[in-house]
Amino acid sequence: MSAAPGALAAYRPALRPRVLLSDPLLDGAATVHLIKDAETGNSFKVGAKEHFLIARMDGERSLAEIGEAYAGEYGRRLADAHWRQLLALLGTKGLLAGAPEPKPAPVPVPEKRTLLRGSLPLVADADATTARLHRVFGFLLAPAALVPLFALVLAMEAVVVARSGELLLAVRGLMSNPVLLTGMAILLWVSTALHELAHGVVARHHGGRVAEIGLRWRLPAVIMYCTVDDYLYLGTRRHRIATAAAGAVMNLVFLLPFCALWLFAPLDDATHEAFAALLLLGSVQAFMMLVPLPPLDGYKIACQLAGATGLAASAGGYLRLALRRSPEAAAYPRRARIAYPVYAAATVLVLAAVVAALVAGVHHLLTT
Repeated sequence: MSAAPGALAAYRPALRPRVLLSDPLLDGAATVHLIKDAETGNSFKVGAKEHFLIARMDGERSLAEIGEAYAGEYGRRLADAHWRQLLALLGTKGLLAGAPEPKPAPVPVPEKRTLLRGSLPLVADADATTARLHRVFGFLLAPAALVPLFALVLAMEAVVVARSGELLLAVRGLMSNPVLLTGMAILLWVSTALHELAHGVVARHHGGRVAEIGLRWRLPAVIMYCTVDDYLYLGTRRHRIATAAAGAVMNLVFLLPFCALWLFAPLDDATHEAFAALLLLGSVQAFMMLVPLPPLDGYKIACQLAGATGLAASAGGYLRLALRRSPEAAAYPRRARIAYPVYAAATVLVLAAVVAALVAGVHHLLTT
């Protein structure tokens, strides 16, 4: 049987220009690829074999050529019925050029805004706003700027660790000064806002699209948010990790001028103590975002390192099977059998370190 019999053999299918394909991702025991139409927001999962075929639909290769490549990879040829089924699926979802315009994905029902909870977009075109920010600040993402910034951040955090006892006492002292405490809270909120914008700017730098920038409140907390539409489809894993880590890095870069003032400027005692407290609280804020638990940035980084989607749920499911010595656990691919236990162990170690640091901090405050 030919790779694509009859009239289909010469057909050269092409995907719509804004169809996005993800890297292979672990999803439980399966390996999947995510496909998304960026124009409509429609997305779905396919297996490795379907992705092999879809990724080659570039308008240049015929079905006969794609079929030959498939046969060389998987050792079997596809019948005409298989091709028709696949093309019908892609056409129905509006992913093929020339197919009828697809229906947009259902628009989520907006959350009802109340005094206690809600969200509010701040700009009409978040992607254009992010593009303007990238034009102004994008130079900071060049290695010539990033390397010295990282060096300064590492030096600052070394000072924070070395003088953590002093900084803890400064935090305790800050609690008795309402004016300075309010000022520090405002600075930390600004740091959080910059954290969100940094995600958007770095995503834009790597070809992503920012869908929304706004305010979200769950009183008494009010925070900014920045939604990166195509995060999972950014060019490389390194780009996705950089986008996820950008917020925490921005939090630490924000502290650099305050660290310089604290170390070298002739400040009065109250301001000196306030900046010391800001350094510790801001550092804790940044590193807590890197804890590998959903929905934190550290979890997104862990998913990329593991090459997985739904990592926490998948790891939990695998470990339950493995602890019961279920034969189903052995059916998981080797990569999953390594990634899931490593993620679980790393998460436990990180949480243990957080608890140990908290206990040490409380002990220092109680005994000093």
